[in-house]
Amino acid sequence: MAQTNKLKVFNDPIYGFIGTPNELIFSLIAHPYFQRLRRISQMGMSYLVYPGAHHTRFHHALGSMHLMTKAIQTLRWKNIEITSEEETGLLCAILLHDIGHGPFSHALEGFIISDLSHEEISLEFMVKLNKEFNGQLDTAIAIFRGKYSKPFMNQLVSSQLDMDRLDYLKRDSFYSGVTEGNINSERLISMLNVVDGNLVIEEKGIYAVEKFLMARRFMYWQVYLHKTGLVAEQLLVRIMRRARELILDGKELDGSRDFLFFLKNNTKANFDSQILKRFSLLDDIDILGALKSWQFYDDFVLSKMCKMLLNRTLLNVNIKNTPIDARWSAERLKTTTQVYGITAEEASYFVFKGEISNKAYNENHQAINILKKNGKVTDVLKESDQLSLKALSKTVTKYYSCYPKEPV
Repeated sequence: MAQTNKLKVFNDPIYGFIGTPNELIFSLIAHPYFQRLRRISQMGMSYLVYPGAHHTRFHHALGSMHLMTKAIQTLRWKNIEITSEEETGLLCAILLHDIGHGPFSHALEGFIISDLSHEEISLEFMVKLNKEFNGQLDTAIAIFRGKYSKPFMNQLVSSQLDMDRLDYLKRDSFYSGVTEGNINSERLISMLNVVDGNLVIEEKGIYAVEKFLMARRFMYWQVYLHKTGLVAEQLLVRIMRRARELILDGKELDGSRDFLFFLKNNTKANFDSQILKRFSLLDDIDILGALKSWQFYDDFVLSKMCKMLLNRTLLNVNIKNTPIDARWSAERLKTTTQVYGITAEEASYFVFKGEISNKAYNENHQAINILKKNGKVTDVLKESDQLSLKALSKTVTKYYSCYPKEPV
């Protein structure tokens, strides 16, 4: 019987050919848990703003793994010891770092499984896979949890300059067409080094770091927190909330078996391998299929919101630098109840306000450290001559309000 060739290559539009370094990586990619990521959008509802933004978590995970191979090569060239076991651990950790994302990624995080982040669910998947693969993910799990003896390995997977961010900024910029978000990941990786067990960037790379942080800030305000994407994701969350409310009230709704299970049950308290299995069967298709069915349901609120999202006839959204006046909300709510002929509680699905914030750089958490030519290590903020970079370390908060486009 002929053996299956397990060293495949993927053709990536950004990096070219991405190989599978060993049989374990190949087997992980081939696993149904990982293949599900082909059906999980990377940027939530952003495709309603940027039509090309239809790439998936599958793309991103492979890209992050590719960058990790480059980082390992760079550090070994600089005489940083990384054993073959540690290499496999790093590649598995970054490959699986987003495997816990649910449908539409961040848009529904915390709703399908309440109070559990995608990182926590990713860890649950890794533990389950580790049993299937007879402990071959022990090192990867230790690195992912930040428990491994070499801190720089966790920093390569999860920090303010990790392979995750280096890929998603470049990838999301490429697929959205927002060129200002493009970064020089090769330059950044070539400047990596390790001092006292921690990841640093050599001084020559400081301008690439500045460009990276500026690009990250731009992508958040221009893409990830774009007002149209924001209101679309808010609508999606409210659709799910309304559906759950109706189901708990005894109404029957169409939907896939596992999706309806999560709508009916709060699974945080009894999260186990069976719940994980059910979660692994969910993807964007479950949500879109439900929306297409629910748009014809006899509940006005649910039907109206589904049509808004499917047909991109979204709510108006205003973003301001100051909090929204409560009187404005009360007036909009009142007129919406009159125009739609619904209760104030039902109108609150269409009239709401909130806030968004972004901090492009947090010097108090996994800071980006610069290795100077004299061997001294300092924070990037102290070394940068860019005043704008110092501004990036401050949290910027904006306030939004949403309401129907109909003449209310």
